[in-house]
Amino acid sequence: MKKYLLLFPILTVVHFANAQLNNSYLYNRIRPADSLIKELQLNFYNFNYVRNYEYANKFHDGYTLYGTQLEPQLTYFAHPNFAITAGAYLRKDFGDNTGLRDGQLLFNVKYSKRDLTLVFGSLEGNLQHNYIEPIYDFERKIVNPVEYGTQLLIDKEQFSLDAWIAWQKMIYKGDNSKEEIVGGFSSAFTLLKNDSWKLAIPVQSLLYHQGGQIDVVQNVPVTTLFNGAAGFTLSKKIGYNIKEVYTKNYVVVYKDNSSTKVRPYNSGNGLWLNAGIDTRWGNIAASYWKGDKFISIKGMPLFQSVSTTLDNNGYTLDKRNILMFRYQYLRPLLANLYLDIRFEPHIDLDQSSKNLQFNHSFFLTYKESFKLFKASK
Repeated sequence: MKKYLLLFPILTVVHFANAQLNNSYLYNRIRPADSLIKELQLNFYNFNYVRNYEYANKFHDGYTLYGTQLEPQLTYFAHPNFAITAGAYLRKDFGDNTGLRDGQLLFNVKYSKRDLTLVFGSLEGNLQHNYIEPIYDFERKIVNPVEYGTQLLIDKEQFSLDAWIAWQKMIYKGDNSKEEIVGGFSSAFTLLKNDSWKLAIPVQSLLYHQGGQIDVVQNVPVTTLFNGAAGFTLSKKIGYNIKEVYTKNYVVVYKDNSSTKVRPYNSGNGLWLNAGIDTRWGNIAASYWKGDKFISIKGMPLFQSVSTTLDNNGYTLDKRNILMFRYQYLRPLLANLYLDIRFEPHIDLDQSSKNLQFNHSFFLTYKESFKLFKASK
């Protein structure tokens, strides 16, 4: 199974399927360029976050994430198509007086030529994969943003691709744990694109494997899980006040391919429907989730049929019907400083009370690169 996982992203060469809300202010991409040859730069990225869940349900705990992340990185642009980066990821949660919540080294090499980029090391991951939320939780940008592995990126007019594999848990001979690997792709074919309309077919997959042959763990079965999604997105540009209207719709599936089945469901599916409007005063969207025995590998807990909450861990509910409304306000405050505010209430249609619950977020992102040195040719 491991060798197939390693080949999987390379063989799936198929345009990024945009997430339900615009996350571009949160991205941080470093790419080689002709103008940067033999140059050393400091890339400074600072992500400040408040994400509060005012939830009282059996599938998603209510809590607040509040803090800051720093990613200072040195990049040497050795060639117009090749760059080497080394730096650090630091996370500090406010109110935690024990120090840093997380700290990791960042290393990668990037080869980029025309529409293709190959990354080896720390990936352009988390939100930048552009998965839908039932498959990949937005919160991972805060709690688990660093992924190490290999990534192939293609960005063309008619299609683009993010195919990747990340090693989550490395083991060595005699270790008392299983290795963990996750990978997949996010892609879309653009069928129509002109000055007003765009029609695309997104296809996404995520595969998780827990196993290994050199550990000493005997009582943990080999696990292989699959999530996938496919559908269509349609958007139309309007004008200045009303910038764009769109709809993004997906059929989502879950499959347990483990040799020994230990989860409540072996397979499941869902329907993820979205319609929205982007205006100069903010972005407004409505989302509907209809799930049936759906389990997600990395997705938002709210949409699953199996609970992982503190007080209801293991609780199951086959059918899930959730109606969500979203408002997002985006604004560059200064050069390189970006504001992102979100308010996302939802109603669980399967609950008799149908009470309104919500999460809201406040993000402030600063990203800039500084030239430190350039060698003479």
